[in-house]
Amino acid sequence: MSASSQSGAPAVSRTPALRRRGFLVLATVASALAAFGSTTQTWLSVALPQSGVQTPSIEVAGSDAATGVTAFALVGLAAALAASIAGRIARWIIAVILTVAGAGIALSSLAVATDPASAATPAIGESLGVTSQDGAFVTATAMPWLAAVAGLLLVLCAVWLLIAGRGWRTARRYENRQDSSPTRNPQAKADTNADEIDSWDSLSRGEDPTG
Repeated sequence: MSASSQSGAPAVSRTPALRRRGFLVLATVASALAAFGSTTQTWLSVALPQSGVQTPSIEVAGSDAATGVTAFALVGLAAALAASIAGRIARWIIAVILTVAGAGIALSSLAVATDPASAATPAIGESLGVTSQDGAFVTATAMPWLAAVAGLLLVLCAVWLLIAGRGWRTARRYENRQDSSPTRNPQAKADTNADEIDSWDSLSRGEDPTG
């Protein structure tokens, strides 16, 4: 194959996938959505004594069992989207936000998974009219654990952002704007000004500068 045909072939990006901005943003968004989506599902199943209430069982969603998880997930989602256009300093701020959001999701979810009875107390109180859990049997589903994993992934994405972000370049549109700046060729500008001055001098002496 000739050198000309090789030079005409489209360039293939050699940037590893793990260092690409889009890949990182997609992974971060997926983690935040996984945490948020889990809160719409059942986190706790409560079996109440049949003699005490008409409904012997209660299904508690994650948004009720751990209200903070929903808020942290939305914060993480917003931070992930902001990372797609963030500069160097902004990436550090976003990394801190992702770390706080991820840690909040993980800790809140683990608290529900490891102590489901305490997390179900408000729901039991609404059904029984009292906060006592006598006769109630509470079990946690897999959703709190899924949310905890998603929170840990957000923390990892924050670290990933700081490492991979060091190799990201300024947007090409901004670079083109800088290249087309009027100050990029000061010598040409100086030559133009000199020609204009010479033309005025010729006119003042009664000469035709176009002759």
